[in-house]
Amino acid sequence: MRDFLLSFVYAGRGIAALFARERNARVHLVAAVVVVAAGVFWRIEPWEWCAVAMAIATVTAAEAFNTAIEALLNRLHPDRDSAVGHAKDLAAGGVLLAALGAAAVGAAIFGPRLWVLVVSPR
Repeated sequence: MRDFLLSFVYAGRGIAALFARERNARVHLVAAVVVVAAGVFWRIEPWEWCAVAMAIATVTAAEAFNTAIEALLNRLHPDRDSAVGHAKDLAAGGVLLAALGAAAVGAAIFGPRLWVLVVSPR
């Protein structure tokens, strides 16, 4: 049981390190806070909250995986290497794909609401 509980401590440390050390993770965090605030403002439906939560979790997890891959490769192979660069590019591409998917979710959920807010007569 102790090892099980410690796994949460270690995971928490990793999440804290991610946001403390990685600028892009902080950018994603700010975006997530804005999206959650918009969800509260517009009182989005429960299924929309699920989609938003999955999008946020997917982007955050992708950023964590990318950071872990980069840190490991930098440690194991500090010199420039095309194979290492390719692996890093793939990991970064995964983050980009996750972010684009999250943006699509955001556009589907918040786009119509923003449109009404911007276009509707006052």
